[in-house]
Amino acid sequence: MVKIKLKQHIPNTLTCLNLVCGCFSTMSSLNGNLTLAAVWIVVAAIFDFCDGLSARLLKVTSEIGKELDSLSDVVSFGVAPTMIVYKWLTICYFQMPPAAQTNFVFLFSYAVFLVPALSAVRLARFNIDTNQTENFVGMPTPANALFLGFIPAAAEHVSILDNYWVVLLFAILFAVLLVSPINMISLKFKNFQLKPMNIARYLILLVGIVLFAIFRLGAFPLIIFGYLLISIFYHTLTKLEVL
Repeated sequence: MVKIKLKQHIPNTLTCLNLVCGCFSTMSSLNGNLTLAAVWIVVAAIFDFCDGLSARLLKVTSEIGKELDSLSDVVSFGVAPTMIVYKWLTICYFQMPPAAQTNFVFLFSYAVFLVPALSAVRLARFNIDTNQTENFVGMPTPANALFLGFIPAAAEHVSILDNYWVVLLFAILFAVLLVSPINMISLKFKNFQLKPMNIARYLILLVGIVLFAIFRLGAFPLIIFGYLLISIFYHTLTKLEVL
């Protein structure tokens, strides 16, 4: 009986570790270490993957686990990347010409808090939608967090990502994508056959590996952008019955 009880707590423990990583990320952002803050999001994403996997392998899925997972994701993939972008926007703001540094302009930076709000909406929808297995509806919150959280790292390679207005635009755009009707490919493989859906998954993974080899941590926004484009292209071909 003791073993059974311990087994039941493993997935929820991993979920709580996901949440704790989100807290560490937020703390790192407040301390000005944006790279470390982004890395904590990656660690949170690993725990997020492992909690679901362990629940399925151990056959201990539960409603409380499902709700706890969403609450943790709001922190790690909603609040944490928002703090990174907000701090980065502040840095970009003070790089603007002095004449452009007005209180009115800085007020726009608060729009990034759409990210945690719409992340919560997206996760609530996911919890009551039983059809999101092979496809997601809207940008998944972990993907959104990796895009936004690594914008400062990607700015070393893509110069426009240190522009206040460009970063703000991306933050708002990706917040809206969270609750958009766009179908996004799930990377959960049921088998490894060369079917159209799996080919799209392999392509996403290949693009991710190549970009990471070239740009390292700065690759994450590029990888997620590629993921978005491949998903749109794949589902467009599916609707046209090309695939």
